[in-house]
Amino acid sequence: MTADREGTPQDAPSVVDTNVDTNVAAYAELAAVGPYGVRPGHALITMVEPHPGHEHAYNRWYEDDHYIAGAMAMPWMFAGRRWVATRELQLLRYPEQSAVAQPVTAGCYLSTYWLTEGRYDEHMKWTVGINRRLNRDGRVHQGRTHVFTAFQDHLATVYRDGAAGPRDFHALDHPYAGLVLEVIDADGPQRRAELLRWLRTRHLPRRLAGSPAAMVTVFRPTPLPGDRMAYVKQVEGVDTRLTLLWFLERDPRDDWAAHFAGLGEEVAESGLGRVELMAPFLPTVPGTDRYVAELR
Repeated sequence: MTADREGTPQDAPSVVDTNVDTNVAAYAELAAVGPYGVRPGHALITMVEPHPGHEHAYNRWYEDDHYIAGAMAMPWMFAGRRWVATRELQLLRYPEQSAVAQPVTAGCYLSTYWLTEGRYDEHMKWTVGINRRLNRDGRVHQGRTHVFTAFQDHLATVYRDGAAGPRDFHALDHPYAGLVLEVIDADGPQRRAELLRWLRTRHLPRRLAGSPAAMVTVFRPTPLPGDRMAYVKQVEGVDTRLTLLWFLERDPRDDWAAHFAGLGEEVAESGLGRVELMAPFLPTVPGTDRYVAELR
């Protein structure tokens, strides 16, 4: 592969339709109205398993094309980060009988994105449209399975160090050394609010104290639109589920036994819900295939 003088690979995907009026003036009109804060009001959290033999091709497609054209280039998606679970990390996951991943080791790549608060509907219109176009233009890698993919509404962020350190809107840009994805199902829709209160006021502050995690963000999933891509299944647990992201300052393997292995038991003892997935990840190294050989 060679690069042109602006640094763009010459064989990078490029599709230009010059016969369509893009209504450029509308961009100025849209930017002049509506919310435009920095708070991550919503997120896209997607855990994907490349099919055996497609690991390298998937990684290059996602990073070289889809991460940009299918995510970061979209309106109101202002931050993103990719994460990877080597086989060693996959084997730390629990519970073995997970309602999220079957088997629990499925889903070795995780992508997380922040969306501007109040811009969910606008973003969804764009994402459905662009994904239809990417499919039409043959720019979607088919050798993969969506294990856990959902747009989510932000409910809370709990910080270890109070006002010190990065805020949640910095989390996907700050060089965190690891991330733990935790999915909890409340014991019924009416118990989720109680579960959230317990997490915010008791469980998370206690668990964050002295831990390698600087913050935990808490989300609830939202249903995917009916015109979503057929390869993405409808979101489960919309009325009962909470999704937590633990942002770590150290490799999750260094502290797994001390800080994360017992979280499932503590949630169960609360009587408010059940941990359906506890999964550690490392950040990918953009522009490389680091960790691809360690997935199996």
